[in-house]
Amino acid sequence: MRRMKRQQMDITPDLLLRAYRVGLFPMAEARDDHRLYWLDPEQRGVLPLRGFHLPRRLRRTVLAGRYRVTVDVAFATVVAACAAPAPQRTETWINPVIETLFTDLHEMGHAHSVECWEGDEMVGGLYGLAIGGAFFGESMFSRARDASKVALVHLVARLRCGGFTLLDTQFVTQHLTQFGAREVPRDLYRGLLAEAVEVPASWPVRLEGNALRRAIEEMDEERE
Repeated sequence: MRRMKRQQMDITPDLLLRAYRVGLFPMAEARDDHRLYWLDPEQRGVLPLRGFHLPRRLRRTVLAGRYRVTVDVAFATVVAACAAPAPQRTETWINPVIETLFTDLHEMGHAHSVECWEGDEMVGGLYGLAIGGAFFGESMFSRARDASKVALVHLVARLRCGGFTLLDTQFVTQHLTQFGAREVPRDLYRGLLAEAVEVPASWPVRLEGNALRRAIEEMDEERE
């Protein structure tokens, strides 16, 4: 991994968009550290939008509607939940600077969230950044069984419906490998990214009829 010099100048939403277009993304050392540094990993995590592996049990959970799923209705709350300590993660790389930047990008129409609800309680979700046909998944959280996984399935279905071609996960975790996430070398990733950001995709806030369900069912068919 290549970690670039800590950023001392002010990072604006426009600068952040330009950085993501060339493969850079920022992180903080800790939640209470207001400084950021840029990352440019030698191996980049990518989750294929075609060939996404949807486990059968999770497919049943998603299609049964165990959770009510929304998009872009509680963006700031999702980011705050992702930044909060969790039993398996006492520290986080999402500091207040990143929260502010992504909230601004959301208001500009570039950053998006997927939320999972049980009644009026948000129990899972994720957020990320869209540029052309590339979606950069930033973080996810879960407070109920499979909630973040359901959010991820809904994200992939929407990206497929919207014409996206690249889902960047930054790194590959054990959690993501079950869905088919893989690492690609930096040079290959940059080629995929350069093509994806020029694709005229659109983030589908609303999908007509059974379009979302069909997109989810197609994932299972591709695995057969």
